[in-house]
Amino acid sequence: MCDRDQFVSLVRQRLSCRVYDPARPVPHQAIETCLEAARLAPSACNQQPWRFIIVEDADLRKQIYEKGRLPGLAHTWLQDAPVIVALCVELDWVTHKVAPAFSGIPYYLLDAGIAGEHFVLAATEQGLGTCWIGWFKERAVKKILKVPRRVRIVSLLSLGYPASSDESSSRTPRKSIGQISTWNSWNHA
Repeated sequence: MCDRDQFVSLVRQRLSCRVYDPARPVPHQAIETCLEAARLAPSACNQQPWRFIIVEDADLRKQIYEKGRLPGLAHTWLQDAPVIVALCVELDWVTHKVAPAFSGIPYYLLDAGIAGEHFVLAATEQGLGTCWIGWFKERAVKKILKVPRRVRIVSLLSLGYPASSDESSSRTPRKSIGQISTWNSWNHA
């Protein structure tokens, strides 16, 4: 069992990787470990709505880069990532349509976020780099990957071996615990 310090250390290691080694493929066994970690994630009503499309094919990755990006952010590093993962959710009518109409909470996004972060942490533990990508044209990527209408793509994840270990020195600053939390009520100044 992983102790608290080991887990927090793993979380600290996770960075948004934007420099990949395109010549170093990701072994299927490593991806399957990430998928197993994601599979074990909790979900609303145990629907387990997440679906992962592992895109290794160079032509499909090129199409995603060329046709699936929204303007404004170049994401040039995505061209070097040997794998792009489309994190999808297969929507359940009751859990993902009816229940949110009452609660106002999009459960499928929570479910996908938890499963996706399990995937990312498993990748980090294996020395792989990842980056969450939310700036993309869902309709275009769905067409490229032949995703059915009832399925949403909620995020893309780049996946591969970092080109250098120097990237760890470029961690962006984090807010303090006091800035992000309060006890018992909202009492931020």
